[in-house]
Amino acid sequence: MGAELLDPGLAEPDDVVLSWGGEDVLAVRLPQLSESLDHILAAMERRHGTPLAELDRKSKQEIVRLLEARGAFSVRHGVETVAGALGVSRFTVYNYLNRETALNREKAVKAD
Repeated sequence: MGAELLDPGLAEPDDVVLSWGGEDVLAVRLPQLSESLDHILAAMERRHGTPLAELDRKSKQEIVRLLEARGAFSVRHGVETVAGALGVSRFTVYNYLNRETALNREKAVKAD
């Protein structure tokens, strides 16, 4: 995800400091969320072996579902970033998200 490992003495307030036996041993600097989204999209593209924009609609819907589960759309401009990577409009990404929400509601009703 692009995290950086640091000496604990170099840690800043937003870094995560890991301790072992009461002693700080390592600091982890997490990337900004927007950078993480770029890393996630790049990893998905590598996994599929083709640009995400070239995938079929079903695959794109699955990617949107996975990204939603990982909180990608809580990132500022997340929808726009994902839409660009998938080669679709923001409207299409919102439709995919709404479709997923509707499917989850149907599953919940059937489970009751």
